[in-house]
Amino acid sequence: MAILSLNGRHLFGQPIKVNWAYASGQREDTSGHFNIFVGDLSPEVTDATLFACFSVYPSCSDARVMWDQKTGRSRGFGFVSFRNQQDAQSAINDLTGKWLGSRQIRCNWATKGAGNNEDKQSSDAKSVVELTNGSSEDGKETTNTEAPENNPQYTTVYVGNLAPEVTQLDLHRHFHSLGAGVIEEVRVQRDKGFGFVRYSTHAEAALAIQMGNTTQSSYLFGKQMKCSWGSKPTPPGTSSNPLPPPAAAPIPGLSAADLLAYERQIAMSKMGGVHALMHPQAQHPLKQAAMGVGSAGASQAIYDGGFQNVAAAQQLMYYQ
Repeated sequence: MAILSLNGRHLFGQPIKVNWAYASGQREDTSGHFNIFVGDLSPEVTDATLFACFSVYPSCSDARVMWDQKTGRSRGFGFVSFRNQQDAQSAINDLTGKWLGSRQIRCNWATKGAGNNEDKQSSDAKSVVELTNGSSEDGKETTNTEAPENNPQYTTVYVGNLAPEVTQLDLHRHFHSLGAGVIEEVRVQRDKGFGFVRYSTHAEAALAIQMGNTTQSSYLFGKQMKCSWGSKPTPPGTSSNPLPPPAAAPIPGLSAADLLAYERQIAMSKMGGVHALMHPQAQHPLKQAAMGVGSAGASQAIYDGGFQNVAAAQQLMYYQ
């Protein structure tokens, strides 16, 4: 009650800072822990409040709000430490946008470790608070030109909450199907449950984030993905090297030879019309497969396999 009622009160013209006292031996050494940055903190949030918010994750070891040494007021951001990296990643995924006090907080990996030197942290994090809160220490609004959503150098999408069985190829297929743009690189950390998809342009990455977070497109292997900006910009001068379209997902009952033969049939339809496909020799195992999965499923399989002439493919199924 003393902390809540007296913190920030003026005493002889100066605001005082009231918080929990920690003996030097009580705080755990977090130098080897995983640290996250928490921004947009409301003024009333203290170390104890911040720790209580993140302590739902068992490995949360410490939480500190950064304070202005001159005014005694919160700088609007802090750091939280975790013994377990997955807990730290889950906290970033789950608590970004959640309300703490009177504001919605933002979480990301800390660019500087949450060590014990608070003065150094405050100095290093000055630019970070301006980036996250949109305001400098003197309260003047600043333009977030360096924020990922406004910086054209950011072209990478972070994809979190991935199922353990998701591979790099699975993630490539999923984002390729969104059609947001040209994909340059795909990486997956299967043991950590996240991955990255780098696009050619900032606008393409922004569209992929928007589409990837929609209800219809956000599920992969039964888990809802969470898409956001990657933490690092694409280095200037990075050469463009688009990935080829991903290999088609396997279709039950069809071999690679079956798909190749069908692709030849599509080529024949372009040259000689669909009647060429009605020749008895054009009968193909794909017909049975299409009957098994239904016309819509077969059309989707054809498209996923790289056969762009969907109209011809549908005609093929109709005449057969």
